[in-house]
Amino acid sequence: MVRFRNCAIALTVLAFLVCGSLITPGLADGGANHQGSSDFYGVSGGNVNDKSKAFCCSGTLGSLVTDGSNSYILSNNHVLARADQAAAGEDISQPGLIDNGCRLPEIVADFTVAAQLGTNVDAAIAQLRSGAMNSTGDILDIGQPSTTTVSPTVGLAVTKSGRTTGQTHGSVSTINTSVSVQYQKGCNSGKKFVISYTNQVVITPGSFSAGGDSGSLIVTDNSSKNPVALLFAGSSSSTIANPIGEVLTKLSAAHGSALSFVGNPGGSSPISQILQSETQPFLRGGGQMRQLPEQAAARALAALENYRANLMATPGVIGAGVGATAENDTEPAIIVYVDRTSAHRPLFAPSLEGVAVRVVFTDPFVAF
Repeated sequence: MVRFRNCAIALTVLAFLVCGSLITPGLADGGANHQGSSDFYGVSGGNVNDKSKAFCCSGTLGSLVTDGSNSYILSNNHVLARADQAAAGEDISQPGLIDNGCRLPEIVADFTVAAQLGTNVDAAIAQLRSGAMNSTGDILDIGQPSTTTVSPTVGLAVTKSGRTTGQTHGSVSTINTSVSVQYQKGCNSGKKFVISYTNQVVITPGSFSAGGDSGSLIVTDNSSKNPVALLFAGSSSSTIANPIGEVLTKLSAAHGSALSFVGNPGGSSPISQILQSETQPFLRGGGQMRQLPEQAAARALAALENYRANLMATPGVIGAGVGATAENDTEPAIIVYVDRTSAHRPLFAPSLEGVAVRVVFTDPFVAF
């Protein structure tokens, strides 16, 4: 989530902002048209109470879902529900406070329910007000997503549209990933705390997202645009997202009714077609990223499960998942994420049960 200092007490005013100073790095020019008033999703928005005496905070209104009777904006708990602190009915604005000089923007939805933090997803919904945004589910720069979701696989080409970096393209780097993510109770204020997640999706490159992109819907980077995951955290080198199937399951349980995407019912396609990457293939080392074979991924996962607890308990380790070796996109590897700001420099065996171990140094994973 992006935070801005209120203009009344700001010490610095950036040339491209009417009011406020950005205190989190990573603001990208690519999201400029995602920060104003819009009828689309994948744009700036958030809870109007998400502010403190010195700062206001906002994220991304990711997409549209329905329970068959009403439509709801899908985003993160920490964007719509203020990290478990919101009451039902709180106003959700578009754009967010940060893009309106910390003043009250147009209200487009009412916070409805969130899956509580600590239940392995960071997700919430807010009931869309009539006529406030488009009812077709169109996402800025992407269009309508498919109503059919797909499970993430290593090497899958994906795209997203978010408040800060706009539309970006990337690839699923690891799946079944355990991560430790840092939060803060208030808007750039209050106690910091860490939540542990399992079975998460990690996406690269680092330019895929930045602070303020939280809540973006990640979809397949082809004409089908199948929902894959919900963006909620990351670092300068990686993006962390909840698998979309678990998001819908947890939110449907919290809501009391089944939720599904508003979009194109004809936009689904077999996973084999999705992996053909009809648009821009994600490049790594100058070549096309290929899918990690299912059997290889299963072998790596089996090995990881035997060591996951020990790996995550190692000082300095903030993540562990299934990916591919740096040399071969189709060769499985256990990927261990180490906090490069930590004083700890753990050592690992080159392989576990015949599966290569690859260490990735990154800064801490933080809720965006």
